[in-house]
Amino acid sequence: MSLPTPTPTSRAVVTGASSGIGAALAEGLARRGYSLILVARREDRLRELADRLAADYGVTAEIRAVDLSDRAERAKLGDELAAREIAVLCNNAGFASYGELASADPARERRQVELNAVAVHDLTLAVLPGMLERRAGAILITGSTAGNQPGPNNATYAASKAFANTLAESLHGELAGTGLQCTLLAPGPVRTEYAEAAGVSNLDRLVPAPLWISAEEAATQAITGMAAGRRRVVPGVFAKVQTVSGQYTPRGLVGPILRTVYRKVK
Repeated sequence: MSLPTPTPTSRAVVTGASSGIGAALAEGLARRGYSLILVARREDRLRELADRLAADYGVTAEIRAVDLSDRAERAKLGDELAAREIAVLCNNAGFASYGELASADPARERRQVELNAVAVHDLTLAVLPGMLERRAGAILITGSTAGNQPGPNNATYAASKAFANTLAESLHGELAGTGLQCTLLAPGPVRTEYAEAAGVSNLDRLVPAPLWISAEEAATQAITGMAAGRRRVVPGVFAKVQTVSGQYTPRGLVGPILRTVYRKVK
């Protein structure tokens, strides 16, 4: 299995494209010849990236400054994508929060669910019919190893990523034989602006430096995995250990351990 062949009219969509894994995915796809629709809130960053990718790789790079946690804005983008020839959809946008759920900002937690879970579902539903009609297309969903187990003091993120993980792997099986594929990217610690977006400053000190991977490495493995039709891509040794422990460690044991760890995040 391989990725759809880029054409002048087709587009690869990357959400959360203004930084981190999203920007790296956009560059990796541009390098393969895909013209792009780059989606994020920060228009200035999108414009800078789009101009650079167009100059470096000779592709068309459109930008859409959209807050995907906003249902009205998201619906407008979904309607556009449903009418376009989308070859690749990278559902990558997301953010996390830490602390006890009872003391969290309810509006921010709802935005997190909308972005990490509902937006992923909505945009996938928008592009699937066209992909199936063309019998060609690839979908990448950025989940997380956090979605493999309970996450006390990281509850909304863990729950929303559990949805993303399960949706991706379920859709992978559902699309067998259609010419389409869906791949889950389930990273662990990645050097991005994740901690800044979560409003914490000490996250990088809780995981030893050698266990972190770069956004570029995560994106490279994700695109390679998509091209190979893989169900799941887990980049990095630490992420692989997290995946195995999440699958086989009793939840009654892993929950208290993670609660202790996440209490240290500030």
